[in-house]
Amino acid sequence: MPEILDPASLSDADRAAVVAELESLADDEFVVAERYIDWQVRGPTLEADLAVANIAQDEYGHARLWYDLLEDFGRTEAELIWERPREEFRHTTMAELAYEVGDWADCVLRGYLYDHFERLRLEALQETTYPRIADRVGKVVGEEHYHRDHAENWLERLADGPASATESEAQRRLQAALERLYPHALTMFEPTEHESRIVASGVRPVSLAELREDWLAVTTPFLEGLGLSVPEPRLPESGVRGRDGTHSGDWDRLYDEFTYTYEMLGREPAKLMTDPDEVDV
Repeated sequence: MPEILDPASLSDADRAAVVAELESLADDEFVVAERYIDWQVRGPTLEADLAVANIAQDEYGHARLWYDLLEDFGRTEAELIWERPREEFRHTTMAELAYEVGDWADCVLRGYLYDHFERLRLEALQETTYPRIADRVGKVVGEEHYHRDHAENWLERLADGPASATESEAQRRLQAALERLYPHALTMFEPTEHESRIVASGVRPVSLAELREDWLAVTTPFLEGLGLSVPEPRLPESGVRGRDGTHSGDWDRLYDEFTYTYEMLGREPAKLMTDPDEVDV
């Protein structure tokens, strides 16, 4: 497929495809980072606190990379994040869910499910026809490898915890977290209305349906190897899908939180992180 060289050269259909893919990328990373912040200084060890803080910073940085590309299409960073209507965000609903209080199993399992999806999506984007995306994929791939290792190591540590006469508390919490999160994890693979064009134009040359099968093939045996029972792959019964703008009540509360400070500061110009075009990415 020919490269899509310049936003100004895009047809309306290709423009919509690029924007839809970038919104999903950026919104996923931003909302995942917002939720990781809930665990800073609350982890089971100092090492865990530092790891979560580093991962959150990485995810904010990745979100900034993708939001920067959306600015090519005429919106500012403030308009893309703090001033954007809540129903226009296109992240997976798993990212927005509030953590169960004190449930570290929820945190690391959520990270595992998301990070393996992210790996597959980034691998597909290495073959993108949109060079501005390709320029940034390499940086994100390198940092995501650490995130996956962190999640897998903690899952194995929890699953191998002290056994009781029946089931360890950690194992019970892991299973409960899996049953709670799994339907929402499947919204990672819900298409936007522009999915067919995204694939046909090569913006992401692999469909979300194909990525879903690859993800299931990797995550299911790993989780079963930990002694967990993987639920049937069914979407949330509530009907929320994330990529179509439908979200849970947890999203409303999180949105209100991260826009509150911006409003209280009088909507002063905000900056998520340094502009990627000002540094070597």
